[in-house]
Amino acid sequence: MEDGEEIYDGIRAQFPVTFGKQSKAQTPLELIHNTTRRGGPTTTTTDGKPSSSSSSSPSVITNDLPTVSSSSKSWLHSLRKPKNQNPNFDTEDDEGGDVMVGPPRPFPESGSGDGEDEDGEMIVGPPRPPAGLVQSDEDDEIIGPPKPPPRFNANDSDEDADDEDDIEVENRFRIPLSNEIVLKGHTKVVSTLAIDHSGSRVLSGSYDYSVRMYDFQGMNSRLQSFRQLEPSEGHQVRNLSWSPTADRFLCVTGSAQAKIYDRDGLTLGEFVKGDMYIRDLKNTKGHITGLTWGEWHPKTKETILTSSEDGSLRIWDVNNFTSQKQVIKPRLARPARVPVTTCTWDREGKCIAGGIGDGSIQIWNLKPGWGSRPDIYVEKSHTDDITSLKFSSDGRTLLSRSCDDSLKVWDLRQMKAPLKVFNDLPNHYAQTNVAFSPDEQLFLTGTSVERESTTGGLLCFFDRAKLELVSKVGISPTCSVVQCCWHPKLNQIFATSGDKSQGGTHILYDPTISERGALVCVARAPRKKSVDDFEAKPVIHNPHALPLFRDQPSRKRQREKTLKDPMKSHKPDLPMTGPGFGGRIGTSQGSLLTQYLLKQGGMIKETWMDEDPREAILKFADVAAKEPKFIAPAYADTQPEPVFAKSDSEDEEK
Repeated sequence: MEDGEEIYDGIRAQFPVTFGKQSKAQTPLELIHNTTRRGGPTTTTTDGKPSSSSSSSPSVITNDLPTVSSSSKSWLHSLRKPKNQNPNFDTEDDEGGDVMVGPPRPFPESGSGDGEDEDGEMIVGPPRPPAGLVQSDEDDEIIGPPKPPPRFNANDSDEDADDEDDIEVENRFRIPLSNEIVLKGHTKVVSTLAIDHSGSRVLSGSYDYSVRMYDFQGMNSRLQSFRQLEPSEGHQVRNLSWSPTADRFLCVTGSAQAKIYDRDGLTLGEFVKGDMYIRDLKNTKGHITGLTWGEWHPKTKETILTSSEDGSLRIWDVNNFTSQKQVIKPRLARPARVPVTTCTWDREGKCIAGGIGDGSIQIWNLKPGWGSRPDIYVEKSHTDDITSLKFSSDGRTLLSRSCDDSLKVWDLRQMKAPLKVFNDLPNHYAQTNVAFSPDEQLFLTGTSVERESTTGGLLCFFDRAKLELVSKVGISPTCSVVQCCWHPKLNQIFATSGDKSQGGTHILYDPTISERGALVCVARAPRKKSVDDFEAKPVIHNPHALPLFRDQPSRKRQREKTLKDPMKSHKPDLPMTGPGFGGRIGTSQGSLLTQYLLKQGGMIKETWMDEDPREAILKFADVAAKEPKFIAPAYADTQPEPVFAKSDSEDEEK
């Protein structure tokens, strides 16, 4: 080591003193993360006592861990000159308190000393994995240093078994929630979330009909999305799912057609819509009503699964957008169209589970010759719509979340009754999901805000082994928590929330145990604008250019031209006044063309409007008496003198 340091100093002497130094002092990472630290008693434990998130909850331990600002010099120093350490683990000294860095030492075996193998030779390179502590599958090979023992803690003592158990439980439920950032941009509740497998790109869909794309590697502390999509105009985004290779993603909206996009947000295709007039759903080429859920196959990059309100599940091939591969019709008590509210694959993609609108859970095993008849049928598993189903990786446990404010844990080997029912978990959204922690020792779900509630939207963590509530983390005092995810590579928790006016994605992390993701973008300050960013648009004055490029004349000149124009400056005629008929002035009841022409020529004169009607009638009284034309000539021979009928009314006689 000393020779290496001399060589390094010799090489360093060849460069100027200022080589490689920053011109401006950067803000320390510790100060940056202090600005995102969660404050206030937002975390509660199972005993109901609030605990401040800034100092970590009882289930979160920040002691005995290196801080973010620990330098590499101290790390190298701890490797070069280790103190007296535990014989079993290269961890913390009982008196010194140095933190373990690197993989643990192997357990000493009988007949071999510390640092030697069975043949007595010195061990070179990373130590061998301890026997019985690292589980390996037959298909997977161990690459790199071994994992630490599952229940390892630097303060373990063989003498005190009780303290050992307490520390194991605390480490087991270590939740990264000391810091928090929010990805904003949506105007309504964020209903769905998808993070790719590497943890570099995040998708969020909302009830505002849009999908926003975030990239941790290219994002700075402003936390702005680099692209916004609107998959289907006027339809809510209900689910997003990445392909196994993370080169494409599936978008499910309230329309009947799902869409496939590439990693950069370019549309690759849209699945066909079925014929809504065909009664049998198996004879249609696609869904006929709005989709409810959709997921990509966990292993095969060409297969996806969708469910719809038309009462069917369909398996698609992404290379063929014109027809599905398989149609699954759930089992129903009576023939009807009951919507399928959610669906999911198991870890290996060999099993499909669907939540039906009648409250039942149905599971199909994908095997040769399989059909729509479910292998497992649980009738009336929930009293309301099922919003999410989730398989465990070992294929033994199934979690179900419903709008009946409950979360149920099922054993797939015995599905007659749930293992545990967690009630009092308000849920008002059809996309509220349930998720596992990376080691699947915990599972979590979000809650909705009720009118008279004072707790707000919570993120609830449950112990899978003991089937009990571990802690509740407050996400927003006014917004509901819809979807959540605990990313295994980043070790960060994502939770979507929102209401009718705003929406965002909350990211919970801990600088001591989380990696990349939020740590990368928070520490990257936005670039300052330079002179080159400002561009002044030049104004070119050319009086002889085309009219399209001419400057608009002033208003004063326009008014002068208008006054000189005889047509534009002409005073408009006054409206016509006088009698009329049918909305027209100067016309009589007779509106024929002949009558109009005769009136205009003076051949027909209308004087009735200026005369008294009684006098006009009495003018013809003498003529009618002397020369009757109608009634009198008819009775001239038979009744020369008119005889009027006598009235029987007494009043008339009087």
